[in-house]
Amino acid sequence: MGDEFYSSIKLISGEEIFSLISIDENDGDPIIILQNPVVIKIIMSQTGQMVKIKPWMEIPSDDFFIIKLDKIITMTEVNDDVIINCYNSYIEDDEDMISDMMSGKVKLSDKMGYLSSVDEARKKLEDIFKDHKES
Repeated sequence: MGDEFYSSIKLISGEEIFSLISIDENDGDPIIILQNPVVIKIIMSQTGQMVKIKPWMEIPSDDFFIIKLDKIITMTEVNDDVIINCYNSYIEDDEDMISDMMSGKVKLSDKMGYLSSVDEARKKLEDIFKDHKES
């Protein structure tokens, strides 16, 4: 197996995927080995660029996929640190979530659930409204 590198790959199906890849040329026809392939969309908004990442294949729990070279239109090595860091953060978060689900554990974070009770939120909103009304 060759060196690993980050790559954006355009398939003959029209899909564009991003992955850490290696190329295996041992048995004649080279094959591409994808590790944790994802689909990345760059979204422009009023606040700037955002990156949306989702798994290339939703259901399989495998981390590695094989693609034959004849299914690829083009591929290019990606050296953009921002994209690579986003990808690695997504993969790490995804692996943590899967291992927690398998063990039955749920870690609380600021990204999930409510941060206060209804009464506390109501009080805060009333205080904000009163402050705004007085000024």
